[in-house]
Amino acid sequence: MSGPGDRSIELAGRTLGAPRHVCAFFNGLDEEHRVLRSFIKEGLEHGDKTIHIVESGLRDGHLKRLSDAGIDVARVLATAQLEVWSWDESYLREARFDQDRMLAQVGGAIESSAAAGYPITRFLGHMEWALLDAPGVDDLLEYETRLNYVLRPYAHPVVCAYDLSKFGAQVAIDAMRTHPMVILGGILQENPFFVPPDQFLLEIRERRSTRKRTGAAS
Repeated sequence: MSGPGDRSIELAGRTLGAPRHVCAFFNGLDEEHRVLRSFIKEGLEHGDKTIHIVESGLRDGHLKRLSDAGIDVARVLATAQLEVWSWDESYLREARFDQDRMLAQVGGAIESSAAAGYPITRFLGHMEWALLDAPGVDDLLEYETRLNYVLRPYAHPVVCAYDLSKFGAQVAIDAMRTHPMVILGGILQENPFFVPPDQFLLEIRERRSTRKRTGAAS
């Protein structure tokens, strides 16, 4: 019997194999939508579930761009084939980031979508919430690392979009290291800098330990 992983998915000029956790770097929303337009349309045309996570203030603009791309936004929203979550409904629920809660929300969405008959669930998350002054946002890298564990049993693509005009170089580099696939310059490629989750979680713990020692010594 074939499964979600048997169906090819086109993303940023290439076929996306497995794994499907993708770090996507863009210089603004125009580039993002230009690169991801066909990926989003393909998913909806093939009957996949689509979940986008955007800042609430950008929701209308995001939907307009989808409509301009030829997507029947009213229909896919009405049927719940497309869901658009705000940061307040996901990453920053209760005005804080709880990585355990968010990991459970992603896994739960995959399971409920499968139960509803969707062969594949495609996620797109805007990651600028991590730049806000909110409790827990410092856990971004640990969350991205642990997300690989959640996604491992599945063949569902998750695209984490980072706006390079807003993120500093160090955060961008670390974020890239948590994803097995990366989009750079509008092209999907296997990430040679990917660090396996077990190894990166150890690195995070060592960083925290170093900061504590440094803080205690100062």
